[in-house]
Amino acid sequence: MTTNIKAEQKMKTLLEIVVQQGASDLHISIGKPPVLRVDGQLAALAGENILDKKTCEDLLTSIMNDRQKEHLKNELNVDFSYALGEKARFRINVYYHLGTLSGAFRLINSNIRNLEELNMPPILHEFTRLSQGLVLFVGPTGHGKSTSMAALIDEINHNRAEHIVTIEDPIEYVYSQDLCIINQREIGQDAISFGTGLRAAFREDVDVILVGEMRDAETIATAITAAETGHLIFSTLHTNDAGQTIDRIIDVFPGNQQNQIRSQLASVLSGIVSQRLLPKVGGGRIAGVEVLLKNDAVESMIREGQTHQVINVLETHIESGMQSINRSLARLVKEGKVTLEDAEKYATDRDMLHMLIK
Repeated sequence: MTTNIKAEQKMKTLLEIVVQQGASDLHISIGKPPVLRVDGQLAALAGENILDKKTCEDLLTSIMNDRQKEHLKNELNVDFSYALGEKARFRINVYYHLGTLSGAFRLINSNIRNLEELNMPPILHEFTRLSQGLVLFVGPTGHGKSTSMAALIDEINHNRAEHIVTIEDPIEYVYSQDLCIINQREIGQDAISFGTGLRAAFREDVDVILVGEMRDAETIATAITAAETGHLIFSTLHTNDAGQTIDRIIDVFPGNQQNQIRSQLASVLSGIVSQRLLPKVGGGRIAGVEVLLKNDAVESMIREGQTHQVINVLETHIESGMQSINRSLARLVKEGKVTLEDAEKYATDRDMLHMLIK
């Protein structure tokens, strides 16, 4: 049996352990045994040897195809997805660390959970009923943005007859088509970039577009144009909250274009959902969620560049379904679902958090 086949079998065994132990991530890196992340905490896998340079390289390259290896060689890192038979899918990043290959594996639940199962605010169902607009999910990597978007896409799939195109890097959730036609395009395999994939979608008689990430001005501008021209767009940004998200989008563009973008964004933005996954009392993780919804106050705030007023808008429009992250965290603490200590780590204003809890 060749080394590569042995390495692939070992790699599959490690991925099966990820599934069995309910871990969210697996890390392969020199000088440590394989490391799992369970309920947000890292721990070395018991009974496994410390990995050396050759073992890391053998394990990681054993599940890569020639195109992925070539990309790794040229770019020194590569993103791809990997299916463990019918059991699970993983989103993988292989990268160099001190001249040695390392890898981070994120488990993608093959079962697309709905909003209730994810403990998301019921108001998010309204996004699935829109015919056009821009809906953004924001927050750090690993805090459930893709999972929440998948819930909305799948809800549309089961309730409306639409053409949905997803543009992802790599493809995460694979949808079973119901009422919708769903075409999923992976960067590097089915499209050159998010921007080119998004522009191509205009010619594909599409109704709903999921853009895995708005990484640059070209993608952001095209997404805004798509929302203006009658499409429903879902996408993500690595920002912390609604105010920072609006500022990031505007600041990506040169000064002489910012007023125009501000006006366009105010017109097309339907909502921003910022989420954090916290350790849940008793095990697992649960989402704390900030929700900003479009209304006249939000439009005016964006047009006038008054994003510092976001918290006031969130707290004065609770009846419409908006909520701040602090209010969400306070409710989780009062319901006994998360500890105060964990809630404090993600609060934007600890005094406000304590006041809301009392």
